[in-house]
Amino acid sequence: MESEVVESEMVVPQHLSFKRVQMSDKYPKGQSRGRHWKHLKQIIQAENYQSYPPNQPNYVNIESPPSIYPSKKFCDITGFEAPYVDPRTNIRYADAEVFKLVRSLPNEYIQRYLALRNAAVVLK
Repeated sequence: MESEVVESEMVVPQHLSFKRVQMSDKYPKGQSRGRHWKHLKQIIQAENYQSYPPNQPNYVNIESPPSIYPSKKFCDITGFEAPYVDPRTNIRYADAEVFKLVRSLPNEYIQRYLALRNAAVVLK
């Protein structure tokens, strides 16, 4: 009876749909496992931008009109969005704790914060 089993041939498919596919079978060595992202420098080197007309937009001459939205205001102390401005010092601040700090700062420090923002004003 064993000789019959040895001589018989069973046809088994290589991949069974109900089995999980191993990553090594799906992606042999050397193949990419996912999407390969190119950096801007690689895209610029790959393209021949000298052949494009100068008025056609591409990665080298991207030009956009000014935004229709107002620019965001940031806190001079913390860097968070600042909905408030101290009327005495003209320093932008984010919350009440920062406001207390702004009021306790000496004029020299306030001038430095304003100079960083290019809004230097001589305070009296």
